Amino acid sequence: MTASELSGAGSWASASPRRATTSWNKAWLGLALPVTLAVLWEVGVALGIVGSRLMPPPSRIAATIYDLARNGGLFVHIGATLWRVAFGFVLGTLAGTLMGALAGYSAVVRRIVDPTLQGLRAVPSIAWVPLFILWLGIFEESKVTLIAVGVFFPVYLGVMGAFAAVDRKIVEVGRIFRLKGFTLVRRILLPAILPAYVIALRSGLGLGWMFVVAAEFMGASEGLGYLLVDGQQLGKPDQIIAAILTFAVLGKLTDYLLVTGFKPFLRWQDSFASSQ
Repeated sequence: MTASELSGAGSWASASPRRATTSWNKAWLGLALPVTLAVLWEVGVALGIVGSRLMPPPSRIAATIYDLARNGGLFVHIGATLWRVAFGFVLGTLAGTLMGALAGYSAVVRRIVDPTLQGLRAVPSIAWVPLFILWLGIFEESKVTLIAVGVFFPVYLGVMGAFAAVDRKIVEVGRIFRLKGFTLVRRILLPAILPAYVIALRSGLGLGWMFVVAAEFMGASEGLGYLLVDGQQLGKPDQIIAAILTFAVLGKLTDYLLVTGFKPFLRWQDSFASSQ
């Protein structure tokens, strides 16, 4: 091995720990705000500035989460909600990607379907509930369908907009190299829309977590949405906030997994955010 190769290997080895340290520093920086708010909240309750009856301190909320986890109930509710969000997210993503790609690729399809879908996009999530109950009953089918509807629209809009925003010059270069049909889509259009597609998926996933609450209001006996309703009916603000915090943690975790899963496909990007 030459001296230059040894030098390169050494620099790579030294850069790897630096990258790991930077990642940990970024993670701790992201925790700074919620931890600070929790400490201020706890101090405010201890000093009597904040009422503890309707705004229980973080210590009481942590005790509630521990009690729910100790008897196994929390994991049952988390599992039910995760299953609904996952299934609805997959269905909504498949439908939104297909319809968005068709509408973005074909102007004729876009003129036919887009006005109707844009009108339906404005319908509030809660407005679908009685219709889905009437069609599908109060069991899992109606809940998953409602979540899929919530995921569909941001994915559809993101994919359609990404296709429409592809630089015409890139497509013309592909055609110069005699790329057409699926080859043109695979070699030119898909890489061009991938960053916007990831953002659309993240938006859809966020709405999926929002829609699951409305879905679990439809006669659910399990799920984090059920914990919210149960806490409201029994006057347990600590249980309500515990369920909200669990939603936040799961939402952040699934978003992180989604972004991490697509990172290998976006290494070619030389963006402003990647340099920070």
